[in-house]
Amino acid sequence: MHFEHLLQINDDSNPMTVVLSAEQLWRGLVHRAQAPQDFMEQVDHVALLHREDNYLEREMRMGNLSVIDHITFTPGQQVHYDTQPGDTHGGGSLTMTIEQPGPGALFLRVVYETPLPDTPSGTDTDDSYYVDYVKEAYRQSDIDTVRRIRELAQRGFFD
Repeated sequence: MHFEHLLQINDDSNPMTVVLSAEQLWRGLVHRAQAPQDFMEQVDHVALLHREDNYLEREMRMGNLSVIDHITFTPGQQVHYDTQPGDTHGGGSLTMTIEQPGPGALFLRVVYETPLPDTPSGTDTDDSYYVDYVKEAYRQSDIDTVRRIRELAQRGFFD
């Protein structure tokens, strides 16, 4: 399944929104990769297996599920997760890219690639609900990530 969406980070029409700089957003995305337990409460344990300047390999455990991610950083621009297939999941990839199309404009483009089919197989309409459910769960998780980055930024975590 290919799923892509764009999140507007700053909204001048909403004075209640905590404005993020591109640097704060970047630091938040890096923090999410290094400390996923700060973004997902279901994470029980994280082990950093290997680290280089712009690369990180980690194992993340959530209950009985163990996930190994190979994470590549393009500084200031993009974080790419390559999740290895496991006994209980098919793996996939996630790419989070910061976009600044103009002055003051800041967006986060999120792209998922998973083994889940884009369109349901056969005539079982339950499959289409499942695909839609997964896409909505991904979208909501990304919204929650930006919300959490805002919270951390507001507390001065990225200063």
